Amino acid sequence: MRGRSTVLPDPNSLYGPLDPAPDAGYENAPPRMGFFTDTSVCIGCKACEVACKEWNGVPENGLDLLGMSYDNTGALTANSWRHVAFIEQPRPAGHRASPADVLGSPVDAGPDGPVDAGPQFLGMPGAQPPGRGSGAEGRTDFRWLMMSDVCKHCTHAACLDVCPTGSLFRTEFGTVVVQEDICNGCGYCISACPYGVIDQRKGDGRAWKCTLCYDRLGAGMTPACAQACPTESIQYGPLDELRERAAARVETLHDRGVPEARLYGHDPNDGVGGDGAFFLLLDEPEVYGLPPDPVVTTRDLPKMWKRAGLAALAMAAATVAAFVGGSS
Repeated sequence: MRGRSTVLPDPNSLYGPLDPAPDAGYENAPPRMGFFTDTSVCIGCKACEVACKEWNGVPENGLDLLGMSYDNTGALTANSWRHVAFIEQPRPAGHRASPADVLGSPVDAGPDGPVDAGPQFLGMPGAQPPGRGSGAEGRTDFRWLMMSDVCKHCTHAACLDVCPTGSLFRTEFGTVVVQEDICNGCGYCISACPYGVIDQRKGDGRAWKCTLCYDRLGAGMTPACAQACPTESIQYGPLDELRERAAARVETLHDRGVPEARLYGHDPNDGVGGDGAFFLLLDEPEVYGLPPDPVVTTRDLPKMWKRAGLAALAMAAATVAAFVGGSS
């Protein structure tokens, strides 16, 4: 038809680098917004958890002691859209004289190997972070790893792809939001998420997760968790700017003697096309309970449908052949 242009789907609509808002049909979409969480400055105060619950009216939970350090929420759930993980990590095994040496140091080795000297006084708390004043060689054999986890708002969101009611939708900011009023509680999104983020609320049955404070974004405001973070561990802004800022932060940490610092979820060429909420980690992703190589679960849908079609054609041909052969 004259005067109309045909819009072809992006070849990376299911996998690969993509700007999700224009792909969802938004014209003149604003810059994609997201989170950069720098775990190296997280102090585990949980201000983000409280702010999220207060602003979004998320029911209380996490009032039980789980026996996992100071972590009383355990994981991202329908009632915990932000989860601060507390990981008590001993010094790497290669630097210890014996497996039992966590707070103590072994004395002279006897005929049967090193002997544990028992608990060792680690000194009074200082005004600076561990190792800042004494250097890396003066650090103790114990450290905290803290991380405020959240929905990743994937470029290729499998939860959105499998939702049968349209409850999950892509916003003009590139984020993924659940419309709880039309969620039918089927649970397809829960099994589709490669990060295990989405959860169903008990007694409700519907799916709930972080919205990246969509209502605040529309009003030009910062999401509640980032607004409340006292150390700026949670940073909010245009995703491209956050990625540049994160790369510079990793380089700074490497120069300061923290070679293990690395980014997670920032790469548009990864299995989900890059995350809208990515992290700076100080250890392997598995230590924080994150999958090392997440892949969008709907990536192979075209191949699956193609194979299903070929199988159906083969069955139809076999059926026709059987009838023809039987009639003759």
